[in-house]
Amino acid sequence: MKQKTLFFCTECGNETLKWAGCCPACGAWNTIVERPPETVKKGRGRSPAVRSAPVSKACPITSLQDSEEIRFSTGVGELDRVLGGGAVKGSLVLVGGAPGIGKSTLMLQICDMLCRSFKVLYVSGEESQYQLKLRAKRLHVGSERLLVLSETGLEEMLEAVGEEGPDVLIVDSIQTLYNSKLDSPAGSVSQVKDCTMALMQLAKGNGITVFVIGHVNKEGSIAGPKVLEHMVDCVLYFEGDQHTACRILRAAKNRFGATNEIGVFEMADSGLTEVENPSQMLLSGRPEGAPGTCVTCVMEGVRPVLAEIQALVVTSAGGSPRRTSNGFDYNRAAMLLAVLEKRGGLKLSSCDAYLNIIGGLSLDEPAADLAAVVALASSYLDRAVPSDLAAIGEVGLTGELRSVSQLSQRISEVRRLGFKRCVVPAHRGLEQVPDLHLLPVRNVGEAIRAALRPTE
Repeated sequence: MKQKTLFFCTECGNETLKWAGCCPACGAWNTIVERPPETVKKGRGRSPAVRSAPVSKACPITSLQDSEEIRFSTGVGELDRVLGGGAVKGSLVLVGGAPGIGKSTLMLQICDMLCRSFKVLYVSGEESQYQLKLRAKRLHVGSERLLVLSETGLEEMLEAVGEEGPDVLIVDSIQTLYNSKLDSPAGSVSQVKDCTMALMQLAKGNGITVFVIGHVNKEGSIAGPKVLEHMVDCVLYFEGDQHTACRILRAAKNRFGATNEIGVFEMADSGLTEVENPSQMLLSGRPEGAPGTCVTCVMEGVRPVLAEIQALVVTSAGGSPRRTSNGFDYNRAAMLLAVLEKRGGLKLSSCDAYLNIIGGLSLDEPAADLAAVVALASSYLDRAVPSDLAAIGEVGLTGELRSVSQLSQRISEVRRLGFKRCVVPAHRGLEQVPDLHLLPVRNVGEAIRAALRPTE
């Protein structure tokens, strides 16, 4: 019997009988590819079953016990923070990031701490066992309870899990894992979905905590079908520039905790080290007396973090001025430039404007508006913002300043880092704090005058 040709969306895995420019399921463009339907080579099932998985039965929800502690620490405080207080037994965690960013290094480092209480199996489809030994030696990782396996076959990996019975399983990476019963190459949509489903059944049925490493594509999302992120319990993104030492771990999805926490690491010769005070690291090397820079405080979960916003405003050489932002929302930057021209009296329509956030942070909350406005005005007027001044506040279209949430925590972090003055929106109930002079302002004009006022 002749088989029909199917079309698949590389983003969500949706199957269609005809090619289309736009996926009808997820709406992505140019993601429909032609591929013959996969065939099962041998055996009846797709993914091999895990023999030791118990058969689950339905039971009343009132009879379930919630007193048992299902979380455990990974030994890395920044990772525990992002996970919501530690890893969860029987969960499936996907760790994504660009090649060479440090995903494998992070996973191998946590093995040293996990092996003190658990049995860990590290399966690598990208490195041999000898290469894993060299990496572990460089990271000072060594334990009899750490088992390593260089394998890409799903059946062989599950067989090793059944024989060794580990408490934690690390798979590096999901794109190299394949099921030989499917007639499709490793890394394809069907292979990634099938292998992830087998790992999810393994985690839920046997109570094994599974960490899966996944590569990202050029758009910055996990390579493979989008349904992969819906199947797992937690999606972590490891971000940063390979040319800098700062690495940021953030959660894009977490069924057991918040998704607005971040973990900060620094890449060293001996591996990743935790940064307990990210504000101090992000502000290190800040130039003094240079126009176009201002510090603000943003909330990453429950943690206040100081960030430096740099701006450069120059006269445009062409007819159309250029606007560029790195780490700051482009549309919001364009809005702030329009407010500065209309309400602040700065002629920016004929100038090129550039915004940059130091340290690889992405500021997506309105509390950074005021610091961006001050930095742009400082660069335009060529007047430096005092090094001991910070700015926190949201800017409206009429030029007014609005208060932000958790202002007291932000002000406390500003004071702790040694700043002496802070420009904040004026509102009732604002109280002065020791060793920090608050400068309440009502609009962008007052903010620019307060921030760029010459010090006596």
